[in-house]
Amino acid sequence: MPFPMANPNTPSYHPTSKPSKSNTISSFFSWKSTNLYSLVIFLCIISYLLGSWQHSMPTIPTANNELASKDCLNIKNNNTPLDFNPHHNLNDSSLSPSHSSPHKSYPPCNVRYSEYTPCEDAKRSLRFNRDRLIYRERHCPEKSETLKCRIPAPFGYRNPFAWPKSRDLVWYANVPHKELTVEKAVQNWIRYEGEKFRFPGGGTMFPNGADAYIDDIAKLINLNDGSIRTAIDTGCGVASWGAYLLSRNIMTMSFAPRDTHEAQVQFALERGVPALIGIIASKRIPYPSRAFDMAHCSRCLIPWGQYNGLYLIEVDRVLRPGGYWILSGPPIHWKKHYKGWERTQEDLNAEQTNIENVAKSLCWNKVVEKDDIAIWQKTTNHLNCKVNRKLTQNPPFCPAQDPDKAWYTEMETCLTPLPEVSNNQEIAGGELEKWPERLYAIPPRISRGTVKGVTVETFQKDAKLWSKRVSYYKNVNSQLGQAGRYRNILDMNAYLGGFAAALIEYPLWVMNVVPAEAKVNTLGVIYERGLIGTYHNWCEAMSTYPRTYDLIHADSVFSLYKDRCEMEDILLEMDRVLRPEGSVIFRDDVDNVIKIKNIIDGLDWDSQIVDHEDGPHQREKLLFAVKKYWTAPAATQS
Repeated sequence: MPFPMANPNTPSYHPTSKPSKSNTISSFFSWKSTNLYSLVIFLCIISYLLGSWQHSMPTIPTANNELASKDCLNIKNNNTPLDFNPHHNLNDSSLSPSHSSPHKSYPPCNVRYSEYTPCEDAKRSLRFNRDRLIYRERHCPEKSETLKCRIPAPFGYRNPFAWPKSRDLVWYANVPHKELTVEKAVQNWIRYEGEKFRFPGGGTMFPNGADAYIDDIAKLINLNDGSIRTAIDTGCGVASWGAYLLSRNIMTMSFAPRDTHEAQVQFALERGVPALIGIIASKRIPYPSRAFDMAHCSRCLIPWGQYNGLYLIEVDRVLRPGGYWILSGPPIHWKKHYKGWERTQEDLNAEQTNIENVAKSLCWNKVVEKDDIAIWQKTTNHLNCKVNRKLTQNPPFCPAQDPDKAWYTEMETCLTPLPEVSNNQEIAGGELEKWPERLYAIPPRISRGTVKGVTVETFQKDAKLWSKRVSYYKNVNSQLGQAGRYRNILDMNAYLGGFAAALIEYPLWVMNVVPAEAKVNTLGVIYERGLIGTYHNWCEAMSTYPRTYDLIHADSVFSLYKDRCEMEDILLEMDRVLRPEGSVIFRDDVDNVIKIKNIIDGLDWDSQIVDHEDGPHQREKLLFAVKKYWTAPAATQS
């Protein structure tokens, strides 16, 4: 029996219903069955079969639609479409979640968990080693510590401002922290203005604004010709550098630890800027080798010259051949700033000397040092570097290993070798097209056959497939095709980044996750396309704050994690990182879809099962869902 396609002529589907037995056409024409009653039955059967075979598209929801009942799929002839519109841009009174579901229900967590990040919990982190800030890395709860409740939004939570307004404004109720307005007041990071925070674009090393600071960088290296598309900002603060690079078509992965600068990554995400909680300590950061065209540190306080250059060696791993590393803040321009930094000239000079020596040992070339900015460039291949290694072995090249492996992988003080080249002019790993041609050009990892099972034909077919699928999604959820409704999007199983690529025309960004359990590691391909993403294991919590994403796409996630961990734990994590009134698109086997629906009914989401874009006879089904608006009650806020 087909699933409903939101068409008034299509019969409603009940997930547990079974097809009824019917008389055959031949028996209908038998001598004993020629009565009027049999004729009526025959006509009903024909009508039913014709209705079931209709391939009309789903009804497109409008702004006036009512939210569909969460039991709409189980009520005969109820075809009310889901309402994907946001409705809480103003201060609403606290709305408590409904508990009328007949399924297992998940109660709200205590309001003290409203900013809970399970794998970066401050109390749990104190159990771990303080050396090299290892205690601020990911340390996830044991199974017995896992919460089985829903994280509440703070009282008065509102839908964020639409981009680009959100770059400069955030509702105070959404991130009720004023600490940075005091601590960073003279640095122009953030201001409190009544119900809102304003972000003037300043930073510790750019109090005149990120735009002016980026202009200074652009005078030293070319930021405008499309050759620089992906960047990483270590110790990003509130991510103003990444926010202002977006207008230059440069996509930045901003990351910083959850530390004394309370909520800095949370502010970045509320502003609509890509960011993750993270730190360079003992593990590789969760990105593939040769991912970023540019890396940046503006007074990020990372001891680059210590531990035998371990942290710069990690930057080298993720930096693309010919990519740039930009450093501002201590120790750069120390002769001018040493008094303000309250450090001795000798100390700062020694620190810069160490950094220069490590960069040289990595075969980097120092491009320029001008005022407060210094820039190095990674070599395009390792031909000359290998010759130099015969004279000095510090650091040595790493032995045979997977340079893209970066999920709980220990860092090592060895240089990640670049792919082989035949001459000194060749770019290791292959030259990339400039943006935007880069998005649909064949990624070098594919054209060179280094991604197992993925060919040029595979890539091209995948691009066409996701163009078709996203078009279908827009017909079900019209808001997906309207600029401004969704800004922060999560693709939980991104493969080649086709879903993100199909949405490139809209003012949004997609965090493309390649699961650590995926059969093929394709995150390097995603970065070669000029998109961004991370590795993750969905049996654990993501390194982000609650209410990060406006829309989540889950393609075959539950098939991948079957028998690996509990379905309800993954769905509770999705509930944690999804904003109130955020949307989810599930795509999975029909058996998984039915189980998912039963659980999200208990999460008090509205949902509707929809047929596959190729029709009702596909085992793969779609489930569209909307998380209801609710917050912690005002009485519990102190």
